[in-house]
Amino acid sequence: MSASVFIDGDQGTTGLQIRARLAGRRDIALVTLPDALRKDAAARAAAINDCDVAVLCLPDEAARQAVAAVRNPRVRVIDASSAHRTDAHWVYGFPEMSPQQAGRIAQARRVSNPGCYPTGAVALLRPLVEAGCLRADAPLSIHAVSGYSGRGREGIDAHEGPAAAAALPFQTYGLGLQHKHVPEIERHAGLQGRPFFVPSYGNFRQGIALTIPLHASMLQRPMTAQAVRDLLARHYRDCRHVQVLDAERTGAMARLDPQARNGSNDLQLAVFGNDAHGQLLLSAVFDNLGKGASGAAVQNLALMLGLAEAPELDAREHAPQALEHAA
Repeated sequence: MSASVFIDGDQGTTGLQIRARLAGRRDIALVTLPDALRKDAAARAAAINDCDVAVLCLPDEAARQAVAAVRNPRVRVIDASSAHRTDAHWVYGFPEMSPQQAGRIAQARRVSNPGCYPTGAVALLRPLVEAGCLRADAPLSIHAVSGYSGRGREGIDAHEGPAAAAALPFQTYGLGLQHKHVPEIERHAGLQGRPFFVPSYGNFRQGIALTIPLHASMLQRPMTAQAVRDLLARHYRDCRHVQVLDAERTGAMARLDPQARNGSNDLQLAVFGNDAHGQLLLSAVFDNLGKGASGAAVQNLALMLGLAEAPELDAREHAPQALEHAA
């Protein structure tokens, strides 16, 4: 018997890609509403309470309202918004975060899908903090560049709409240092201080390159780039979707391509360093619509239902259509 899954907000960027990743599966029955009822509160509440798992692809306040509408105790929820990511009553949906996290997600009634940027930052920082290598109060700076789809419909309209010729090729934002992802990073990375977070958008559709510079003074003990690389490799050795590049592949890299993992649910981590100067650079490359959103939601859904994950998308074939509809 197939599990029923209702995607609330299935016409947005994340919802469309989740639908595409689940299309054709016989073990999942997707529940959809007619166009005329997509914004009908009563129809949405009825659909949420009549499914096995509700996936919320909504703005934060709408997600909170949707959760409040759940009356059926058997309904499980995956929230792709940022509304519950620091809520202790929700399980954080990053299966590779610790050896126990996938099991927690599998048993959870409420799962909060990680944010795109925090996925990379937490993946790099938490293992180092937990191992006692990185000072939890270190003055950290996190820099990340995302494709314009990270802005949602606004970004897609700006770069693919009638005024696309006037779109900025690059823009750094969050200059008020109040980005909503910072508390999520601080909490789930195990930090004891608020990191600087400097996000940017580039003139490409999707993908993220995130970097975190570390100086030797931020570490609890002297560590070479190889030692940090080995630590991350041990932490993620059994994780299908996380790859830590070895010294040979890292040494051969002259640049980071934010689009390198597009269309996949993979997270590619690397450690660069100049041991003579006591400097390290941690990096994460992944698809902001894959491991940073829809791919992670499908991975969590599969864990919760005890099912195999859906085949990964070919970004060149599927992503443009999905984003076109979202616009």
